[in-house]
Amino acid sequence: MRLWSLHPRHLDARGLVALWREGLLARAVLAGRTRGYRHHPQLERFRARRDPGAALDCYLSRVLDEARERGYAFDASKVAYKRCRHGSLGVTSGQLAHEWAHLLAKLKVRDRPRFAQERQRSPEPHPCFRVVDGPVADWERT
Repeated sequence: MRLWSLHPRHLDARGLVALWREGLLARAVLAGRTRGYRHHPQLERFRARRDPGAALDCYLSRVLDEARERGYAFDASKVAYKRCRHGSLGVTSGQLAHEWAHLLAKLKVRDRPRFAQERQRSPEPHPCFRVVDGPVADWERT
């Protein structure tokens, strides 16, 4: 499971679809509808919120926005679409840099044109995150 801290616009088609599916899985985990992935470390930052489900719906709503921007037909009925406060979750600069390097490595293999485009850009956080100074997150497997 990878719930990117990066803005969904950085992802290629395969990555965006995978993020949507994994986000829906995470939503099911947080709602107690599945036994698998209950202890997945990437869910910690959502569990730490007062309403983890609403925080994940906000996150997935921004993924849905990106999908719509690209003309994809993701099933919006799968989430409670939310307009939420920008940057309500924190992500460290080290975590964002780690994910950026990880994404670029994936793009280099599976989508060379997108890799060439993205490596010229600076990484932007997912709209639900605000960047704070710090190392790679403790939950990240490096």
